[in-house]
Amino acid sequence: MLIKSLLAVSKTKVDMEGVKHVFRQVPIGKADNTPNISFRVFTVKPDGYTPYHSHKSEHVNYVISGTGAIKDEKGDLHPLMAGDFSLIQPWEKHQYRNISETEDMVFICAVLKEYE
Repeated sequence: MLIKSLLAVSKTKVDMEGVKHVFRQVPIGKADNTPNISFRVFTVKPDGYTPYHSHKSEHVNYVISGTGAIKDEKGDLHPLMAGDFSLIQPWEKHQYRNISETEDMVFICAVLKEYE
């Protein structure tokens, strides 16, 4: 059994092409010997976004706080708010965007540990 507080998990800036104002925490992942799944928590600052990408496995997300949107394969934005879940299917192109001017958007991203 493992119990961790998110407050005790270090936050690192995501530094890659196509990313703006995003920070990542991994409260449960490979370092904890998880068999299959890693939980990552992303903080997206106002006007920030994740890369516009796709990958071979699904992932599930849960918005902890803030408001945002998911950009889909057509470029359309789908609103998100605290309490919302989203499922991204394999190879579905997507991007998470913070649409607030003042508030961080924080969400959990559950993925296979290979994508950690």
